[in-house]
Amino acid sequence: MAITVATVATAPFEGQKPGTSGLRKKVKVFTQKNYTENFVQCILDANGGALAGSTLVVGGDGRYFCREACELIVRMCAANGVAKVLAGQNGILSTPAVSSLIRRHKALGGIVMTASHNPGGPENDFGIKFNCENGGPAPDHFTNKIYALSGEIKEYKIAEGLEIDVSKTGVNSYEVGGKPFVVEVIDSVADYVCLMKEIFDFEKLKDFVSGKSRSGQPLKMRIDSMNGVTGSYVEEIFVNCLGASKDGVVHTTPLPDFGGLHPDPNLTYAKDLVEAVRNGDYDIGAAFDGDGDRNMIIGRNAFFVTPSDSLAVIAHYLECIPYFKKNGVTGLARSMPTASAVDLVAKALNKELFEVPTGWKYFGNLMDAGRLCLCGEESFGTGSDHIREKDGIWAVLAWFSVLEHTGKSVEEICVEHWKRYGRNYFTRYDYEECDLAPCNEMMATLEKPSPIRPSSARVLLRGKPYAVKLGDNFSYNDPIDKSVSTKQGLRIVFTDGSRVVMRLSGTGSSGATVRLYIDSYEKDNVLGQASVMLKPLIDIALEISKLPSFTGRNAPTVIT
Repeated sequence: MAITVATVATAPFEGQKPGTSGLRKKVKVFTQKNYTENFVQCILDANGGALAGSTLVVGGDGRYFCREACELIVRMCAANGVAKVLAGQNGILSTPAVSSLIRRHKALGGIVMTASHNPGGPENDFGIKFNCENGGPAPDHFTNKIYALSGEIKEYKIAEGLEIDVSKTGVNSYEVGGKPFVVEVIDSVADYVCLMKEIFDFEKLKDFVSGKSRSGQPLKMRIDSMNGVTGSYVEEIFVNCLGASKDGVVHTTPLPDFGGLHPDPNLTYAKDLVEAVRNGDYDIGAAFDGDGDRNMIIGRNAFFVTPSDSLAVIAHYLECIPYFKKNGVTGLARSMPTASAVDLVAKALNKELFEVPTGWKYFGNLMDAGRLCLCGEESFGTGSDHIREKDGIWAVLAWFSVLEHTGKSVEEICVEHWKRYGRNYFTRYDYEECDLAPCNEMMATLEKPSPIRPSSARVLLRGKPYAVKLGDNFSYNDPIDKSVSTKQGLRIVFTDGSRVVMRLSGTGSSGATVRLYIDSYEKDNVLGQASVMLKPLIDIALEISKLPSFTGRNAPTVIT
C-alpha cells in the first residue's frame, strides 16, 4: 500500500500545558479524537527546522494506550520529516533508557509515553513528554512553546498506509513523501544494560550478591518492579548478570494497569514490599515506579531510607563506584523541598551544592556544564550525570556498591552517616486530588504578610523553640543560562536549618495535589523516632497554613 502524507484539520483543546514533566491526563482524555495527535504535532513543531532529517527515540512505560500511542507517534514522525525513529519493542522503554539512547545515538530527542508513578489502566492516567538532545526533560522555554502552539493548532500531519509492528525487533525502511524513513524497533533493555556495566563493577557486585565476597552468604534481596517498565531490566541485570535468585525479584511483568498496583515506590503504595522485608528475611528491599526513574530503598526489618538520606549516603561513598573514581566528583544538588542532608556532605567534600526547583530538567544545564555529577529529589528520584534523568535501577546498583564497599548493613550505614553529619528528620504529606480553587487561595493567603515573612521572624514554641530566619516563595536563577524560575514553592527556613515547604504539584492528572514537606535537623539526637521528632514542625506548618480548612482534609492521602 502506498504511503501518503495526510494533513488533517483540527482545533485546539484547552489545558494542554505540560507540567513538571510532560502532559498527564486521564486515558479518556488522551483517546478523544485528535487529542493525542494535537499534542504530538505541537511537540514536533516546537523543534522547528531541526526536525527535518532528525532521529527521535520513542518509547514508554507500557501502561494502557502506550503501544497504540507509539505507533501513532511513529506515523506522525514520518509525516513531519523525521528521518529515523528508534522505538522500543512493544513500545516499551524506561525513561532512563530513553535518555541513554538519545545520548548514545545523538538523537534530536525522544517522545516518552508515561505518567510516571500515577496509576494505569483505561480509567486512570496516561502521559506524554519530550526529552531534548541532552537526554533530559524539555526545559521551561520549550514546554512553554509547546503550550503556545497547542492553543493555535489548526492541522496535524500523519503518514497514511504506514504499517509498523513494534512487537518485532528489526529495521524497517519506507519512502514517505519522496524521502527515506527508517523505523528501528530495538531491544528495550540491551543499551541500558551496557551503560550500567560501564558505570559499575559487575564482577565485584556479582561476587557480592552470590556471597563469594561475603563469607559464602548470598545477599538476600527483594526487588519489586510493581508491574512497571523495569521488570525486564531487573531480570536481566539482577538475575542474569549479577546472579540473584529469581525468587528475589517480583512483579516483573509490565502490565497495562500495573496489575492493579499503584506504581509509586513509597511506604504506602509499596506496602507489599515493606511487609515482606519487615520479617527480617531480606538484607535489602527496593521498588521502582511505572517508568523506572524512581526508587525506594529499605533495609532489613523494613528500615526505611528516606530519599534525602539515600542521596547523602551515595554522595559520601561516590568514589567506590568506578564511574566516579575514573571521572571524578564534581558538584552535588537537590531539589528545594528535599531535606538538606546532602548539603552537609558537599561541605565536607568541598564541592559545589546547588538547590533547584522540583523537576529533573533543572539539573541538566549544570550537568552539561560539568558542574554537577550527583543529584536527587525527595520524591524518590536519584541519579547522576551518566544520563539526564533520575534512574531507579542505577540508584539500587549504587546502594549495592556501598554495601559491598563497607561490608555493613543498610541501617548501619545510615546510622554511621547520621553520627558523622547529624540527621535531617524528614516527612512529606500529600493531599491528592483536592479542589484547585481553595488550594490556590491557600497559597495566595500564605504569600501575604504573615509569619513566613522574615520581617516578622519570631520564636514559635511547640515543645522546642523555632526561630524563623527566612520566609519566601522560592525562585531559582540558573547559573548556566541565566534563566529565572519563580514561584517554585513556599518555604519557611529556621535558624537551625530546619524547614517547612509547601507547594502544589505538577504531576497529577486532575485536581490539585498539595505537598507539605518537613525537614528538621538534629546534630546529636539522631536515633529518635521520626514522627516524634517532626511533630513540633508539623504542628507549626498546619497552624500557619490552615491546610485542613482549605483542603477539607483531616489527614493526608500519603505520608512519606
